[in-house]
Amino acid sequence: MSRFDPDAERVAFLREIADDVRGESSESKQLASVLYRVSDLYDEDEDTSPREIYLAVRNILNVKARGGLSDRDDEYE
Repeated sequence: MSRFDPDAERVAFLREIADDVRGESSESKQLASVLYRVSDLYDEDEDTSPREIYLAVRNILNVKARGGLSDRDDEYE
C-alpha cells in the first residue's frame, strides 16, 4: 500500500475534523480548507498531489499576508 492509496475512512476522518474546526474566523476556515485538501490525497475521486496542496496552501497564505484579494486578482479567476 502506498502512502496515498484510496482510503474512504481516512477521507471521512479528515473531513470530520475539518468540519469541527471550521468556525467564523478566517484562520479556522483556512485550517479546515487545508484539511479538506489533504483528505483529497486519499479520495479516489480526486486527483491531487502533496505538491499541489502545498502550492494551494502557500497561495492562500500569501493572499492573506497581502491583506486579501485585490481587484486585479479577480481578473485571473
